[in-house]
Amino acid sequence: MSELQIYRNAAGAVEVRLDGNSVWLRQEQMAVLFGRDRTVIGRHIRNLFAEGELAPESNVQNLHIPGSDKPVAFYNLDVIISVGYRVKSPEGVRFRQWATGVLREHLTRGYTLSRQRLETNARELEAALLLVRQTARLPELSADQGRGLVDIVSRYAQTFALLQRYDEGLLTEPATQAGGCLPTPAEARTALAELKAGLQARGEAGELFARERGDGLEALLGNLDQTAFGEPVYASVESKAAHLLYFVIKNHPFADGNKRSAAYLFVDFLHRNRRLLDARGEPVINDIGLAALCLLVAESAPAQKETLIRLIMNMLAPVEAGK
Repeated sequence: MSELQIYRNAAGAVEVRLDGNSVWLRQEQMAVLFGRDRTVIGRHIRNLFAEGELAPESNVQNLHIPGSDKPVAFYNLDVIISVGYRVKSPEGVRFRQWATGVLREHLTRGYTLSRQRLETNARELEAALLLVRQTARLPELSADQGRGLVDIVSRYAQTFALLQRYDEGLLTEPATQAGGCLPTPAEARTALAELKAGLQARGEAGELFARERGDGLEALLGNLDQTAFGEPVYASVESKAAHLLYFVIKNHPFADGNKRSAAYLFVDFLHRNRRLLDARGEPVINDIGLAALCLLVAESAPAQKETLIRLIMNMLAPVEAGK
């Protein structure tokens, strides 16, 4: 269910709709917000969709409002920020700060009771698996297979908790590491060429594998490295990695092998930024888990994008040594 908030600036008041985990405005409201003619706002929206910066399927919703005989298009915060960047309006920075605070309060108020119950369950799970880890060190448990099974169960304690949060729709963004160095298009092509050669040698890829469709790869990497109002749009290693995996799978920049290419670029990015292993020297995600994650992204609906991004970011969140 959506609710309304009022945002006030020098030009007057704008009625802002809150729905899900974003805020939504109509074109005429953005015109008031940024002090531009509605035709200018409409042109920027058409261009950002045409250029592939955002997908209309997951960033636009058509709603019936009083006084209108047909559905009206509302645009979410991603679109609002992108339009603000294009019109270079300083009001966009103030609105983004206001919207972030309102959303944080809205989500916290709505999920407090459920999150308390969920966190209690997660702590119980982690406590039980700590006992499993301690048991694994006992000399009585000497069978390799027994130790291996315990290690597998123990290693994925956090993953189980994350998947529970995912099922409940209560995932929030974790603590993150700022920055993250993306490969250049040339470096990405070199990495994928090496992958392709190895797969072809085993008869697991054809000539169309990782063959680019237009400038999709270059545009995708450019979007991940963009800034808005002087700040990185994707400001952390975790955010860049999660969006890189998601966009390569969903945007289909290659004629064939998009999921395998996405997984390879994802691992390559983590390696470049020294995040492929955690503080204990273990892979942050194994090959089976990565394959399952790629399939999950591929089969997901556009409306599930933000939830999936948060899931991936949580899986990559740094874990302190010894925990």
